[in-house]
Order: sequence, then C-alpha cells, then structure tokens
Amino acid sequence: MPHTSSTGQPLAGVGQGARTRAERLAAALDERIRGLAPGEPVGTLESLRAETGLAYATVSEAVRLLRDRGVLEIRPGRGGGLFAADRGPVVRLRHTLLSVADEPGTVADAIELREHLEELIDLGAARHRTGRDVADLRRLLRRLRAAPGWDGFMRANWALHERIAAISPNAMARAVYVGTLGHLGTTSAHLADDRPATDRPVTDRPGDDRREAYRAARYQVHADLVEAIADGDEATVRAAVAAHRTPAP
Repeated sequence: MPHTSSTGQPLAGVGQGARTRAERLAAALDERIRGLAPGEPVGTLESLRAETGLAYATVSEAVRLLRDRGVLEIRPGRGGGLFAADRGPVVRLRHTLLSVADEPGTVADAIELREHLEELIDLGAARHRTGRDVADLRRLLRRLRAAPGWDGFMRANWALHERIAAISPNAMARAVYVGTLGHLGTTSAHLADDRPATDRPVTDRPGDDRREAYRAARYQVHADLVEAIADGDEATVRAAVAAHRTPAP
C-alpha cells in the first residue's frame, strides 16, 4: 500500500528503487509540492514520519535535500513547519533539467555538462568555504571511504559533490550542476560512474582487483579535491579537478 500524505496524495515509490530512502522520499515529496502554491503547508517532520513510517533521520535528510534545492522552506517556532517554497527561475531551471531524464544520451550529456562546470563550482567552493563546510565535506569523505559496495560508493560520491556545490555562490551554475547530479544519481550505479563508459572498469565482481584499485584511486581523487577546497588554494583546486577528469589506471 503506498504511503499517503496528509492531503491524501500518495507518496509513490518511497519504498522502491535503488536510491536511498531519503532520496526516494525527497522525490515523492517534490511531486506533491509541485501542486502547491508558495507558502502552502507541506507538514512537519513528525507528520511526515508518521505518514511514511520512516526513521526520523531519513525524513530529516529528505527535508534537507529539498531545502537545499530550493523546493521546501523550513519555518521554526510556533506555527512553523514545512512549506512550499517560492520557486524562482533557478529552481525552475533545475526541474527543466530533470524533466529530460528519459531522453537518449541523457547520462552522457550530464557527464559532459558536469565536467565543464566542475572547475567553476569547485573554485567557488574554495573561495567561500567556511569551517562548517569543510567539516561537512570531510564527514562525507569518510562516508565515501566506508561506503559498502559500489552502489553505496556512488551514492556517497554524489552526496559529496552536491555538498561542494552548495558552497558555491553562483546559483545558476549550482542549479545546472546539481541537475546533472540528479541524472547521474538516479541511474543504476554500475552504469552511472562519474566518467564516460569507455573509461570505466569492465568488470563488476565483488573483490575484483581492478575494481578495488579503481575505487581506491577515485577515493583519493576526491580526498585531494576536498583538501584543496579546504585550503582555499586555487591552483591546487584546478589540479585536483584535472585529476578528477583523468581516467584511473
């Protein structure tokens, strides 16, 4: 039986698919919010937890994803809760990007576009990062290193890149960049690597030496990128971005 919102609209797909529960809940809530006017109530963390039966941490993460994407507004205090945000042109652009997800070549197009934006996003992060941003990036990097299996590694990869993008002050570039991550993150992880298909390992067996070496190399690339952003060294950031684009041995 599908989860149902307080307005009677089912939260379809919350318990299905390869994405995390938080990502699936965020996608289902996004569909509901599209039918609301700016400022209309969506519910509260507690009401969403009761509706879905999901853990509080899962619901909180879904709400954070929607807030960061400009879809949801969180109002604290008495009379507060979760409300549909006023979707400006940046948010509408992001939804335009996500609407072409089923077109042929979308993943390849998303990879190409993301690669062109990577340096802009990462330099912006290096120039504007705070201590809290750096702490978040290092936490996500630890999650990347400890991620179980290839699917988990790729989900942690997308989460790290989305958090880097959140630091960049360029709202338009950020919206397009995160839109490309939406395409990649909803694709099966063994296909949606962060490089073109011709550069990826040809095997997918657990414990395969080449895959383990590739995963270790990709982790190190991201670790170097995070430290370059933390240091605020633009030359090092550019070098880290170049390494990010270079196929691993």
